[in-house]
Amino acid sequence: MKYPQFDKSEAGGGATPSRAETRVEDTWDLTPLFKSTTDWDHDFALTQRLYPVIEQYRGRVGESATTLAEMLNCDKRLSQLIERLYHYASLRAAEDSSDAANLARESQLQNLLTKVGEASSFIMPEIMALDDATFAAYLAEPALAEWACKLEKLRRLKKHTLSAAEERLLALGHSAIAGHDEAFSQLTNVDMKFGKLTDDKGVERDLTQSSYSSFLQKRDAELRHRAFTQFYAEFDDHKFTLAATLSNSVKADVFRARAANYPSARERALFQDDVPVAVYDNLIGSVRANLAPLFRYYALRKRVLGLSQIRQCDTYVPIVGSVEKVTTFDEAVELCLESFAPLGSEYVNALADGMKKNRWCDRFENKGKRSGAFSSATFSAPPYILMNYKDDVFSDVFTLAHEAGHSMHSWYANRTQRWQDADYPIFLAEVASTFNEELLTHHLLEKTDDPQMRAFLINRQLDDIRGTVYRQTMFAEFERDIHAMEEAGEPVTLDTIRQTYRRLLEAYFGPDFTLDPQLELECLRIPHFYSAFYVYKYSTGLSAAVALSQQVLASGDATKYLGFLKSGGSRFPIPTLREAGVDMSSPAPVEATLALFARRVEELEELLGE
Repeated sequence: MKYPQFDKSEAGGGATPSRAETRVEDTWDLTPLFKSTTDWDHDFALTQRLYPVIEQYRGRVGESATTLAEMLNCDKRLSQLIERLYHYASLRAAEDSSDAANLARESQLQNLLTKVGEASSFIMPEIMALDDATFAAYLAEPALAEWACKLEKLRRLKKHTLSAAEERLLALGHSAIAGHDEAFSQLTNVDMKFGKLTDDKGVERDLTQSSYSSFLQKRDAELRHRAFTQFYAEFDDHKFTLAATLSNSVKADVFRARAANYPSARERALFQDDVPVAVYDNLIGSVRANLAPLFRYYALRKRVLGLSQIRQCDTYVPIVGSVEKVTTFDEAVELCLESFAPLGSEYVNALADGMKKNRWCDRFENKGKRSGAFSSATFSAPPYILMNYKDDVFSDVFTLAHEAGHSMHSWYANRTQRWQDADYPIFLAEVASTFNEELLTHHLLEKTDDPQMRAFLINRQLDDIRGTVYRQTMFAEFERDIHAMEEAGEPVTLDTIRQTYRRLLEAYFGPDFTLDPQLELECLRIPHFYSAFYVYKYSTGLSAAVALSQQVLASGDATKYLGFLKSGGSRFPIPTLREAGVDMSSPAPVEATLALFARRVEELEELLGE
């Protein structure tokens, strides 16, 4: 079965509106998926009736190429139906997870998916039971021509596929094993309350996971620290529950890896994309070897902001305060469209229609809405974008560009590839998203001859590289370490989690940085850690995006890049990017991005007279 993937990321006055109080024009239009919840109920009931049909192929998958093709097409029809159900239910829950009907819909579907998984659990073992000669002969048959790519990818999993009975048990246990993710989401998005905080204009505002980023960009250092302290006080109150949730997430990863005969949870995660472990370790090694420019940047921040000491809550406010910007959502859309002009009229016009006419984007925060931002697409529906846009947080313009990159990646792939080959892995997704951020940076720098604005934009690019390469690599190292602890039989408890994270904070922030004790709890609130071995792809993705964007801007030719978008998941990530013009099996792209960071620090020092 194939299900849509989400890009979960951290997000970023007055009271936060309820969903019912939100203007319709500021919400996404989900009617292309289902006209109403009644229609969803109808298709859910239809799926309940139809899914047992897959059972007719049990014990017959390998009898001929024709039978295998029939089974795959039957599974495809069922999967496409489930995909739409899943997409709608997930988006409705994301827009308001305090709505009982939205949660019930997700729960209904999760129960059904367990049954579907059990019914179809024989498919993989029976495909893998084919001997190599028979498998090769079947692939040469015209009946399987459209499935060759998918089958070759599946075949790689042969040594990690269990017997039909064992696969059935894993399918039955999926929901229970994955329960940590839902528990984390409900606790942090619904149950946890952060209170109110008076901002720099004297307005009392809700402190939420979304508005927290807005407070961290205020010029008042004391306000930033108050927001930090108040925000983390709530996490401190729930630290044992969160630590247990994270520990169970790690245990689940290790269980899945051991059950399927992988050497480690990390290798299981990387195997799916055929990414060598060396790529992960080279990333950490390259970043560790280039921390000096980051420490230099923190020292510059401290001097320019006039701080006696620099804390983590001081790392998000723009250094160049005189060009603090208020940018409406509509203005942000126009800036993005202008920036993407090098990609051609088809790209720009399709995105403009989606954002302006067809309501692809759910724009602003409301009570119960999932924090952060994501793009979510399925084969037969628009690529939707969830935002919690704040007009006083200029980085949200870049977040919009980022998610638009994901959406247009899906738009191209779904129009070029077959359903079974369109869905691209996250490793590639993070290239398309950060590529757009690079185009936006270039466009804004080209538009200005004001030294202050240039300094502001360079500051923004530095923070982007800091947050995407340095920070996400620290996260990747944390994930590697806590999984290794579990695999070695060491305790993964609140104390050991905090100790491990503290060591990384000290290494990545340097000796002249003030680390508040509460920051040790940060690792408990990062959504990515509950879906492990995802974050390293942010770092590799940005590094690839820097290289590809420079190629497009220098040559004026986006043909190869658009070919990359259109390729979807038809090839593995490393060869796909190599075809587009960048070799991620080498540490060179990461090192080039870190070198760009070092140059930009020097340029910012000059612009600011430091």
